[in-house]
Amino acid sequence: MFKGIFTNIKGNLFGGITAGIVALPLALAFGVQSGLGPDAGLYGAIFIGFFASLFGGTNTQISGPTAPMTAVSMVVIAGIIAANNGSVEEALPYILLVFLLAGLMQIVLGLVGLGKYIRYIPYPVVSGFMTAIGVIILITQILPMLGYYAKDDAEYVAQFKPEAEEVLLDKILKEEAGEGILVLEDFRETVTRAEKITEEDIQLEAVTLAKSDSSGVLGAIKTLPRALGNISWIEFILASLTILIIYGFKRITTAVPSTLVALLVVSVGAYFLNLDYRPIEQIPGGFPLPNLDIFSNFSIGQISPYVFTAMTLAFLGAIDSLLTSVVADNMTKTKHKPNRELVGQGIGNSVAAVFGGIPGAGATIRTVVNIKSGGTTRLSGMVAALLLLIILLALGPVASQIPAAVLAGILITVGIGVMDYKGLKAIPNMQRSEVVVMMVVLVLSVFWNLVYAVGVGLVLASLIFMKKMGDLTAMQSKVVPLDVADELNMPWSDEVKLPGRLKEEVFIKRLEGPLFFGYTADFQMLSEQIPDTATTVIIRMEKVPYMDQSGLYAMEEVLLELRRRNVKILMDHLQQQPKVMMENIDIIPDLVPEEYIFDTFKETMVYVNANVKDVV
Repeated sequence: MFKGIFTNIKGNLFGGITAGIVALPLALAFGVQSGLGPDAGLYGAIFIGFFASLFGGTNTQISGPTAPMTAVSMVVIAGIIAANNGSVEEALPYILLVFLLAGLMQIVLGLVGLGKYIRYIPYPVVSGFMTAIGVIILITQILPMLGYYAKDDAEYVAQFKPEAEEVLLDKILKEEAGEGILVLEDFRETVTRAEKITEEDIQLEAVTLAKSDSSGVLGAIKTLPRALGNISWIEFILASLTILIIYGFKRITTAVPSTLVALLVVSVGAYFLNLDYRPIEQIPGGFPLPNLDIFSNFSIGQISPYVFTAMTLAFLGAIDSLLTSVVADNMTKTKHKPNRELVGQGIGNSVAAVFGGIPGAGATIRTVVNIKSGGTTRLSGMVAALLLLIILLALGPVASQIPAAVLAGILITVGIGVMDYKGLKAIPNMQRSEVVVMMVVLVLSVFWNLVYAVGVGLVLASLIFMKKMGDLTAMQSKVVPLDVADELNMPWSDEVKLPGRLKEEVFIKRLEGPLFFGYTADFQMLSEQIPDTATTVIIRMEKVPYMDQSGLYAMEEVLLELRRRNVKILMDHLQQQPKVMMENIDIIPDLVPEEYIFDTFKETMVYVNANVKDVV
């Protein structure tokens, strides 16, 4: 498993150091965006990066928090915090438990061998989702770029005080109901508890409500007019400078990561100019410690609403990682092991969750940087993670002075870069159904829910695919009279020189493609296509590799109708799977005896010539 890990040490060290430098600003930015703070982003980058490299199946992959994973994580975090009185401290064990569950699910996906199937996710779903991620990041970072934070807007928070009082009173009533002391005839206990509510309690609850109301895409759009009216020009200038440096420095050289240059230049400048800016949250010093409250405060009821979300995180991380693995394969001319990669990503995400990190996946940009800088084995990913750990231990207090606006600027460039421009440019040339799927996923992801949008997109794409497959099978499958079966535009390879004397008695039903639920309605019309003069129908099965339960019962229904009309059914080239299905419900031999099933069409015609009479 670890064979060759210490080869090319110089290249791996340089590749890992370079990738770690690129990862630093992104880890901080994704941590802030998630809602858990910059330290959570760093912890995720450290633990996912190290363990995914150590146990994964792609030698050169660099893993850590990514834009898609952070966007979904942000939804999870906001929902659980809202359900825990707006307290991050109370919600944190449950948040990390969901992340741990997602990591364990990834391990299971790898162990059961599902890695090779992840690539079959329809492109329109992936494209719509990635573009939506970019749009979400751009919209949600507008407020931080303008230096507006709802919790600091006293006038805005004051609007929520009446609602805050209602929420606090509702909590008292629920507590009393749980304790069995809520009596409708006597509210003295309720009044006593209500009198203990302080102005500070109301203010804190109002702040929580204000933050919730201004969060997400819809909250950012709704709050934008207030942000523009309360713009902090220092924050706006710092964020704008960050964006300009990121894009401008790339034109000078790509040898040094422009994101890191922007982070250092703008942060150092703001600090030494003594500007009145808003710094990021304090990054704790010392080695990260495990959050054991995950296990001590475990509650099924708290995380059960988020099981589907954890599953989405697991699948999204799998897709994100394996797509990056393909990129790495193309650059290094190697072949990754998809199932091992999923196990490695799952271990990384599980360990990161225990230590308070946000989930992540294989990161394309960081992986490309690693390869171009000389990284060839998993040692490079481990080096990148260790570099981030050293920075955390040595420079944590210094990093805490980074302006929040700088990270907002970095995230805006990430949002612009993550959108799928290839898919957007292809819209005029795409099939209408695929455009519909892409736009449905995009709109629902941005304005409703990322998790459910992907589910809706997958179902919609599957239904459209099934409809197209059914239509294609119906179009290719024909009923033809015996006398025209060998015409130039009609025949299969063995349908030549057929006897015209039986043209009114014998008909051929050609089936082409799987007999599945998308085609059953058209197939059931078979009996209507057979005229009353027919005495024999040959059902050609050589191009039917698969039959599902719907197709099986449709076949039974058609055969029963033909049997009722005293039409003899012959079959040829019956493949193994459809044959077993028909034997299971006794279509064979009750409706089609074994002697009426032939290996070749030639054998079928020998039987027809010997046994079917020309009825005048």
